[in-house]
Amino acid sequence: MTTPRFYDPHKIDQLYAPDTQTAVEEGLRANLKPAARDSRRVILLLVDPQVDFIHTKGALSVPGAVDDTQRTIEWIYRNAEEVTAIAASLDSHTPMQIFYATWWTDEQGNHPAPFTSISAEDVAKGRWKPVIEPRWSIDYVHKLEKQARKTLMIWPYHTMIGTPGQAIVPALYEAIAYHSAARRAQPTFLTKGSIAKTENYSILEPEVKVPDHPMGGLNTAFLDMLATYDLIYVAGQAKSHCVLETVTSIMSYFKDQPDVIDRLRFMMDCTSSVQHPAVDFEALANQALAEFEKQGMHMVTSKDRIG
Repeated sequence: MTTPRFYDPHKIDQLYAPDTQTAVEEGLRANLKPAARDSRRVILLLVDPQVDFIHTKGALSVPGAVDDTQRTIEWIYRNAEEVTAIAASLDSHTPMQIFYATWWTDEQGNHPAPFTSISAEDVAKGRWKPVIEPRWSIDYVHKLEKQARKTLMIWPYHTMIGTPGQAIVPALYEAIAYHSAARRAQPTFLTKGSIAKTENYSILEPEVKVPDHPMGGLNTAFLDMLATYDLIYVAGQAKSHCVLETVTSIMSYFKDQPDVIDRLRFMMDCTSSVQHPAVDFEALANQALAEFEKQGMHMVTSKDRIG
C-alpha cells in the first residue's frame, strides 16, 4: 500500500506534536481487515525509537538513525495489512543513575565526563568513587564485568523522564497510531531504565538484577507474549546497545526453542550503532549478530517481503 497523505519524510528529524487525530482518521479510512483476523500473526518490536537517540540534535544521537527511522516508518505503512501488532520500548531515566556523572567522583571530587569507562580496577584503586550507594556500586562494577562482560560506561544525560527527548519520534508515533486505527490493534509500550542502581540496555532485563524491585528481573510475560507470534521483527536504536542486548535476551530465553528463534527477523537497515571515540561498537555488534544468525535468527532488510 502507499503511504498516507499526512506522512512527510522531511519531518522525521523534527520535534513537533504528533497529529494523532489525522493519523487515526486516515487509518480508519484505510479500511484494512482487523488484526484479530490475521492467520499469520506478525509483531514489530521497536527498541527505544526516541528523539534523543534518533534526532540529529538528540542528547545521544546515533548516526544514521534518521534514515533508519524513515525506512521503518515506510515499512509500517507498506506492510500495515500484514503487521498484526506493534510494541515499542521507552528508555526512561532520572538525573541520579549509576551510569551518569552524578553518581561518581574522582579523588579531587570531579565528576566523570560522558563516555568515561569505569572498571572494577578503577574503583578498587580509588580512581573513581561512588557518592551514592557505595557498597552496591562497588559490588556492581564487579558483577557487571563478570556477568555481563562489560565495564560501566558514563553516558550523556538522555531520555530523561518528562522531557521531549524521551518521546517516540513524532513521525514514527503517527505511523503507530495509523496502524492501530487501521488494524484495530492496540500498541504495546514498555518503559525501562529507571532503576537508579543498574543499567538497562535490554528492554527485557537490567544488566545486573535488582531482586527487590518489581522491574529488576527478566520480563518473562512479555517474552512469552512474543512467542505467540509467527514472525517477530526487531528494529530501533541503538544496534550496538539496546537493540543488541534485547535480542541477546530473546536468544537466551528461547535457546531451547529453536522454532521461536527461527521466527526472529533482525532488520539490518533499520538500526545503527553508537559512535564512540575509542570503541568500535559497530564491529562488536556485528560479531554478536553473526553468532545469532548461526543459531537461527534471520537477518533481513526493510525491502524484503514479510516472511
